[in-house]
Amino acid sequence: MKRCCIFAAGELSEKEVRLRGDELIIAADAGYENLKSMGIIPHLAIGDFDSAQAVPTDTEVVKYPKEKDDTDTLLAVKEAISRGSGEIVIYGSLGGRIDHTFANIQTLLFIAENGSRGYLVGQGWVITAVKDGSISFGSEKSGTVSVFCAGDKASGVNIKGLKYEVENAELRNDFPVGVSNEFIGKEAEISVKRGIILVMWEDSGY
Repeated sequence: MKRCCIFAAGELSEKEVRLRGDELIIAADAGYENLKSMGIIPHLAIGDFDSAQAVPTDTEVVKYPKEKDDTDTLLAVKEAISRGSGEIVIYGSLGGRIDHTFANIQTLLFIAENGSRGYLVGQGWVITAVKDGSISFGSEKSGTVSVFCAGDKASGVNIKGLKYEVENAELRNDFPVGVSNEFIGKEAEISVKRGIILVMWEDSGY
């Protein structure tokens, strides 16, 4: 699966970034400054560059007008999908302005609807969206993990290997019953048969 790492403009700790060496790296607007601070040159910088110190000159640039419907991060995601990325990790995407965080969560849903898997990384957490599928965790995981319905309802939800397990449950978007589950030193799996769920867990990076 081709992996893409997008760097957004939010607060970012270098220890959260786990590059494998073969990723497509995209800077979303001022996310270029996050990359610059780590000495990394992206393959592409994209956005309207209204919050960047300057338009980058050392990489490929796709510049958009400020008046647009897509966020800079969503533009980067669309570019990643068009280049065949099946896994999209977005760094600097949590914390800061709550409306930006919510926009990034909606971007996760866009990624899931388009057949890829996205991850938001930051502030000691990772968030992903799972559509009609599953996500697994190794026994080394610890801390809190929560599961939320991202549509009207999610059917056939199974949670195995966590403190609180469920089988063939239905989650709805007006009842946060899936909050604050826990890893317990076992291999775990969270799956949904029909619908989209958000899974978020404590982690120092991805």
